Amino acid sequence: MKRVVVTGIGLISSIGNNLESTWNNLIAGISGIKKITDFDTTDLSCKIAGFISHDDSDKFYLNRNEYLDKRDINRNDRFIQYGLIAAEMAINDSNLKEVSEQIKNRVGVSVGSGIGGLETIYNGSITLNSRGPRKISPFFIPSSLINLLSGQISIKHGFKGPNHSVVTACATGAHSIGDASEMIKRGAADIMIAGGAEAAVCQLGVAGFCAARSLSTGFNDKPEEASRPWDKDRDGFVMGEGSGILVLEEYEHAKKRNAKIYAEIIGYGMSGDAHHITSPSEDGDGGFRAMKEALIMAKIPSEKVNYINAHGTSTKVGDEIELNAIQRLFKHNIFVSSTKSSIGHLLGAAGSVESIFSIMSINKKILPATLNLHNPIETSNVNLIPGIPMEKEIKYALSNSFGFGGTNTALLFKSI
Repeated sequence: MKRVVVTGIGLISSIGNNLESTWNNLIAGISGIKKITDFDTTDLSCKIAGFISHDDSDKFYLNRNEYLDKRDINRNDRFIQYGLIAAEMAINDSNLKEVSEQIKNRVGVSVGSGIGGLETIYNGSITLNSRGPRKISPFFIPSSLINLLSGQISIKHGFKGPNHSVVTACATGAHSIGDASEMIKRGAADIMIAGGAEAAVCQLGVAGFCAARSLSTGFNDKPEEASRPWDKDRDGFVMGEGSGILVLEEYEHAKKRNAKIYAEIIGYGMSGDAHHITSPSEDGDGGFRAMKEALIMAKIPSEKVNYINAHGTSTKVGDEIELNAIQRLFKHNIFVSSTKSSIGHLLGAAGSVESIFSIMSINKKILPATLNLHNPIETSNVNLIPGIPMEKEIKYALSNSFGFGGTNTALLFKSI
């Protein structure tokens, strides 16, 4: 059986414009959640998000012109822009920029988004209604389609292997990584660019989640305190934006080219709830089975897992259900945290960004904290790492991602 390792990482978030700054700010307990300023929130019950700032006065300002030409910015929705930037970082990190055509023929792309070009669709609708069909951009459709992110990465870098795009709501990023690893294992590619990107913080996106009563509304005046997984005062999730991209590579291929190796992917579990369009089943069986499948693939007992980067969205129902599933499967003392407390919920990019945090926890020997956990729900054998990161050497880290429609996935990483 072929082994799959991680040889490159690219990351942008509301707390940093690259892997190093995001990780350092995460461990420092910095929150990227702030009041929305790009559009009018007067009639919205939620007025905050972990959005990517393009305001040069913001300390986490992302200057897209450093990475993209004007044409790429003008012709692509922000989710594609963020994915292109993170992919560029990951490719550079893996030293794949100057490789032969023979290698490029065996490099594929598996990058998705949960919502895709929602802002472009919203703005296009306004243009159609106010100015008529002749004013719709010819790039409207390509800018909106989710698979165009994988396509744009492939076109820009000349990667001619499998070109694939996943859309499974908030499990998208994790499914993209898991699917890409399976492509390598079956010999369809030697290298895969994998992950997710999201930029859904627009008036329509926030309004939609507000209508579904999914978002936090009680902390609009204290945005950095709004995302509080497992805290008894939690009242909904906070939307986030960004992109996390990994370079996955067949182990022997990576060794042959002396690539830096961050970790190995050893487990990938999937399941469906068959229960409800937005709520997980009350018994948490879907999440339980996804985690168990990851362990079965890895051929390790549950007690080997040291840390779980949980889905942990800060919702009343979901947090408790996931925690019960964890306690059902893992009987030993285990460390669990939710990095959504710092950057919000990146929807289709959440799984890939949190996979990166899991990998960094292995490499840096430190476990990120759960912010705002002042009044935690009761647990038995689980340490939710409230407030302060924990220095700990770990060999295995699990990352959970669950999505609307009852789709669940778990990825298991190992030090190497």
